[in-house]
Order: sequence, then C-alpha cells, then structure tokens
Amino acid sequence: MATAFAPAKVNLYLHVGAPDACGYHPICSLMAFADLGDRLSAQAADAMDLKVHGPFAGALAGEGDNLVLRAVRALLAQARAPVEPVAISLEKRLPVASGLGGGSSDAGAALRLLRQHIAPDLDDAGLEALAAGLGSDGAACLWGRPVIAQGRGERLSPAPGFPLLDVVLVHAGAPVSTAEVYRRYDALGVFGDVTPPAPPGPFDSAAELAGWLGSLRNDLEAPAIDVAPQVGAVLETLRDEPETLLARVSGSGGACFALCASDIEAESLAERIEALAPAWWVRRCRLGGPWDEAT
Repeated sequence: MATAFAPAKVNLYLHVGAPDACGYHPICSLMAFADLGDRLSAQAADAMDLKVHGPFAGALAGEGDNLVLRAVRALLAQARAPVEPVAISLEKRLPVASGLGGGSSDAGAALRLLRQHIAPDLDDAGLEALAAGLGSDGAACLWGRPVIAQGRGERLSPAPGFPLLDVVLVHAGAPVSTAEVYRRYDALGVFGDVTPPAPPGPFDSAAELAGWLGSLRNDLEAPAIDVAPQVGAVLETLRDEPETLLARVSGSGGACFALCASDIEAESLAERIEALAPAWWVRRCRLGGPWDEAT
C-alpha cells in the first residue's frame, strides 16, 4: 500500500481582481501549507474504486464525482499502456468547503501517489499542468510548498522567506459555497489590485510577517461573512485573544486562522477557543511546507 499526505492550504493574503470576459477572477495570494490534512492510500484491486472515510467523510456522501476522481481520470488520459486497477482510500480529516483547499490538496496527493503507477513517463511539468487544470488551487496544492499564486492560480512564484509559523485553525461548522461568495463579491463591484506586493525581505519571525500581512487583506472575507455569519463570529473571537498576531479568513471562507508568535501561544489559544466554543473545529498546527509524506 502506498500513501500520500494532502496538507491544508492557508491563504495568508488573497487579493482578487475583476472578472475577465470568461468570468474568471485573477488573484494574487500567498499560500502556505499545514502539517495537518487529509491522507490518501492506494493498493492493487480488481477494479478502480474510491472509498472515503474519516470525520468529514459524510459531507462527501453521494457526491458522485470529486477532484480525486477527476485527477485519476486526467492521469489515465496520459497512460500509454493498459493500467492495472487500484483501490483508493481517502481519509477526510479536513472540513469540507472550508477554504483550506482540501479537495485540491486531495487531488494533488492523488496525482503524486498514482503517477508512477498510471503514467510513469509524465514529468513534473506535465503533472503540474494536470493539477492546474483541476482548479485555481490545483497547481499550488500539488507540491504543498509556500508560493505566491497569480492569474487563475496557475502562475506560481517563490514565497518570501519566513520561519515555520504556529497557527490555530478554526471552523464553526458552516460550509461556505465558493460560487456564492464570488457572486456576492461581484455584487459589491469593488475589486482588488492583484499586483504582487513587494515584501521587505525574508522574515525572521512570525511577528515581522504578521506586521507585513496586516497591510494586506483577503478580498473574499466580507462576502464570506455575508454568506455565513458564523465565519464572522470566529474571526471576531480570534481577534480578541491576546495570543493572536493576525487573524484572517482563509480562501473563500469557512475556516479562519490565527497567527501566533510561538507554539506555546498557539497551544494556549487553541485550548481557550475549544473551551469557549466546544462545537467548533479547532486545530493547532504549523505552516510551511512541503511536508514529508509520512506526516
């Protein structure tokens, strides 16, 4: 059995421009990846199959199609010889529709996991092209390393240097529709500048990075809160806590993150949030990447 780790994605900032003629919004986003996420495994089988289990498997029940299956089909289209079938198991540990890139990261893990089995001649550039074709987070989530994503998410450049970041992720339980968030964003009619902001240089501490990120934003934060007011409640709670250097919505919403100065502060914050709101999903983690497949 082979396994692959699918880390949660966090948008440290997310600037979103006006839609183009095809309705796509250009973005500029600094993405980092957590040492927690979903996990995929694969083994030989009599027929191609995908089974989902784990704490958030129920949210995918009856979905029929998902990004993992699309990733497998994309690989199969590259196969030059008949492929022996495999059974894929997805352990769904991340909340669904949470802005943490779970589906895209799952797809990236599937591409890494199954390339050698299905399309061994496909090089990294070809794999990256397949990942980019699966959605705006696909290219960044393939390798799970910190990047600045531009265009539709397919143009990647190195992130500014920063240390491993201690973060608390919080999700109130309300799934947030990305399509609805963008509809409400468009209705506002005020679009962001997607020119990459120039960082002052490599950051030596979380506090330095938080100071710079504070001058930036997530343009989808307000419409995400409009779609799901629970997101606003999480954000307000995090921003009121003394350990929080910066709190922000990730992606199109659902989950929020609080950046802390160290693991001690993150642990203290996570414990307090869990006591304040036992129904919320709260996880302390570190941001950076890429993470070893054995994480």
